Amino acid sequence: MADKKLFFYVVFLLSFSVIIAYSLGAYAIEYYGYNEFHFLIRQSFAVILGILIMWIFSQIHPSKLINKFGFFIFFFSIFLIIIMQFLPDSFASSAGGAKRWIRLPGFSLAPSEFFKIGFIVFLAWSFSRKFVGKERDSIGAEFLALLPYIVVFAFIIFFIAVMQNDLGQVVLMAIILGIMLLFAGGSLKLVGMLFLGVSSLAIISIVTSAHRIMRIKTWWGSIQDLVLSIFPENIAQTMRIENTPEPYQIYYSIVAMNNGGILGEGLGNGVIKLGFLSEVHTDIVLAGLTEELGLLGLSIFVLIFALILHRIFKIANRVKNNVYSLFCIGIAVMLGFSFLINAFGITGIIPIKGIAVPFLSYGGSAILASCVAIGMVLSISKTIK
Repeated sequence: MADKKLFFYVVFLLSFSVIIAYSLGAYAIEYYGYNEFHFLIRQSFAVILGILIMWIFSQIHPSKLINKFGFFIFFFSIFLIIIMQFLPDSFASSAGGAKRWIRLPGFSLAPSEFFKIGFIVFLAWSFSRKFVGKERDSIGAEFLALLPYIVVFAFIIFFIAVMQNDLGQVVLMAIILGIMLLFAGGSLKLVGMLFLGVSSLAIISIVTSAHRIMRIKTWWGSIQDLVLSIFPENIAQTMRIENTPEPYQIYYSIVAMNNGGILGEGLGNGVIKLGFLSEVHTDIVLAGLTEELGLLGLSIFVLIFALILHRIFKIANRVKNNVYSLFCIGIAVMLGFSFLINAFGITGIIPIKGIAVPFLSYGGSAILASCVAIGMVLSISKTIK
């Protein structure tokens, strides 16, 4: 029997995402002239379809989902990511000058959301053969074994970080790759080399992009007073950047959370959503949620999310099949770090990356991809006691 607790924890968050989308989408509805129930209807459709997918997948044996469907997602999403760059604007939506969504009747599809699942399947299948239980004499031998993955990751960097202008997703997949490699038996030295390589490429990607430099300056402008206060004055002055861009997203996110206090302003009564943060129902959903439901409401959602990760890691620990175990670990890392990257971004700890909060942010592709991932984990859970 599939893990019922995991299923119902996810259903709880998904169900509440419909209410959040309706409440926090108020300004966007007025601004774009949408029907009052525009976001409610679209999010409800994605959630109902996602729950149905989870239930159907939970009834299928994992060998069919991981070995067949998982690789289909991997290769088909690669195909979509490539052809999307050559589609006319009428078939591909853009963000920041880069094409990230394919327009379909009634909704838009983000192939990168599904590619992450296929990428985890590929890593789980391949790592279980090349690293699990394998002893290598030197770091050079380990590096040679890792080389094919570096080639695959180079593809990711080119098509997602460069062509789609989405460095955040690449950072997330680098984290997934590194942690899965550790669990598969890779050495800390090898993971350290991978980290240095990815960090170097990230720095190059930032310094060669004007909008990324501006984003870093905006982030630094929001935290430099706090950080530089611990340094001697002469050092602080050399590190200070004057006339930095106004960090309005971080500023209003923190204001929203401060407004919420312990118990919140009440569902539907938030004010930050009224034009201060236009995308509050998508990437900034945690700030909007905290303003309306307070720290107490946020704590409940964080607890439910932590329980979801706990169930997935528990399944990964108990399942006998190495591929299934690594897949569950990869999914837990993907969900957990997506949440952390978003939370750290809106509080100013790191630059905002535009990564959705799993199960809570408005967006059909993110919701369906997360449900596909959980459905595959539920299928694996049937194979253990």
